[in-house]
Amino acid sequence: MLATLGTAAVLPSVASAQLIAQKYFLTRRPAAINIEAGQTFDVDPNGISSTVFNQGMLNIGFEGISQYDVAAVGRNFIPPDTIGAAGRTQYVQFTNGGFAVYDKATGTRSLFSSDTAFWQAAGQAGVPNGDQRVIFSPQANKFIAISFGSNTKDILVAVSDTGNALGTWKSTKFEGFAELTPGGRTLADYPTLAFDNNAVYIGTNDFAAATVGGPTNFRGTTLNVIPLSDILGAGGPNVVNNVQFRTAFTGNFATDDFSRGFAIQGVNSSESTDGIGHIIAASINDFGLTRYDVLNAGTAGAVRTATGSTTIGTDYTFNDFGRQPASDAIVGNPALPNGIAANRRIIDTFGDQISSSAFEHAGKIYSVHTVTENGTDRTVVRYTVLDTATNAVLDEGNLGDAAFDFYQGALAVNRLGQVVISYNRSGLGPDGRITLAAQTFRTNALGQLVSTGDEIVLRVSDTDDYHNGSLYGQAAAGRQRWADYATVTLDPMSVHSFWISGTFAREYNLGAFGHPGGTGGSRWGTYIAELNVGGVPEPQSWAMLIIGFGLIGAVNRRQRQPASC
Repeated sequence: MLATLGTAAVLPSVASAQLIAQKYFLTRRPAAINIEAGQTFDVDPNGISSTVFNQGMLNIGFEGISQYDVAAVGRNFIPPDTIGAAGRTQYVQFTNGGFAVYDKATGTRSLFSSDTAFWQAAGQAGVPNGDQRVIFSPQANKFIAISFGSNTKDILVAVSDTGNALGTWKSTKFEGFAELTPGGRTLADYPTLAFDNNAVYIGTNDFAAATVGGPTNFRGTTLNVIPLSDILGAGGPNVVNNVQFRTAFTGNFATDDFSRGFAIQGVNSSESTDGIGHIIAASINDFGLTRYDVLNAGTAGAVRTATGSTTIGTDYTFNDFGRQPASDAIVGNPALPNGIAANRRIIDTFGDQISSSAFEHAGKIYSVHTVTENGTDRTVVRYTVLDTATNAVLDEGNLGDAAFDFYQGALAVNRLGQVVISYNRSGLGPDGRITLAAQTFRTNALGQLVSTGDEIVLRVSDTDDYHNGSLYGQAAAGRQRWADYATVTLDPMSVHSFWISGTFAREYNLGAFGHPGGTGGSRWGTYIAELNVGGVPEPQSWAMLIIGFGLIGAVNRRQRQPASC
């Protein structure tokens, strides 16, 4: 269901700002959890989805990396942090623990390895700590990937030498956050990734601990702005000209700068030719978004605009856990024929940070994040369209309804203003098991999203009781983190092609479900899908096509032109 909202800006008092800011500082997600260490895992991918071709807008769909895969190489983590990017002929996917390359035409997996093996092959010693991201540059015909390193203060950057992800990669690393605490440690957490014609943008949330293994404390955020030419150079990536913008948090709510937000996300853009980089993030001291720019981006003279524009959008409240039916009968236990009631509201829908890419098109910035409307207790995926120059809200709406929690959204927009938003949804009803789905839109002349079709269901979970870290037939143990990232990316070979990577729940690792000798644990899986989005462009888009190709060619040409961000 689509509901368009009005806009509001609420400026909190110092006291209320302190309370709201704690939503992130006091509930920071832990590092990815390595579960069931030292046990033997069944590597049989029982239950793997068959490849699906040409069903309506769904051109192809196939299963990506699963928890069975990463467990088999000793990298068994929750959550998966699902991320991916489409190249010219391949789809590249990362999860916490895994790296894979797929043939776009058939869905055939050409390569799977651990993330450790990937980074070591790219030239980085040690074991990465996850939070990987990957994007593709059509102009350079190269993939760009990041992770934080064996030392959690470090950010790793790798670039493929060619458009073939099966070929060689080169890499570098730099200190994302390195507060020197004797005997302690620092963490450049939740690195984000984006690029435009000027620079690559990597944001981090910064933490420090007084002692190794001790609790971490929020220290602020960092935005790294690295010249695009340095990252994509023939000799491999370098960060010699990286300009770092630190926004420190001292705990003084009266004087600290909250206008830069957290989980800082650069805006992907093929339109930025004026040296201006665009930044968007969730607010720290309010429920809303914040926006600012980097001037002279990609040069030694890069500077941020004087202050961020905060509390953009309609107010909302804290996100609670998501629902699921949890009604699967327990095999061999007639006392629990209706599942485990305690597991029916345990799915971690995550915070309100922007956990996927943001895009610019025609002077507008598009983003999504998970929020809970005031007066409700269900999460929705909120999209926001901003005027790049003024930060005015051109459109804001929620994907959600009364039957489900919607969460883990992702978005992309092509040069015609067509938009795909993917998400997970789940609820208590018989059709409430966690489902990966998507909806399509076009942008009208006012900058508003107009629906162009019904919800497209991509993958329904194999179980309706996901509780990773505890065994089949048991109540959930620990925080049921779902999927910190999800992705929608553009296909560089087709203007109408969008690629989605998201998460679903696999069958239990148990003999009764095809895994003899399995431990009985819950398992996540990922799904990759290509949607071909048609529809009639807006008049201004027709004008571009006519100028570029001529009227006859624009009408008759098979639409396989290269696309850009």
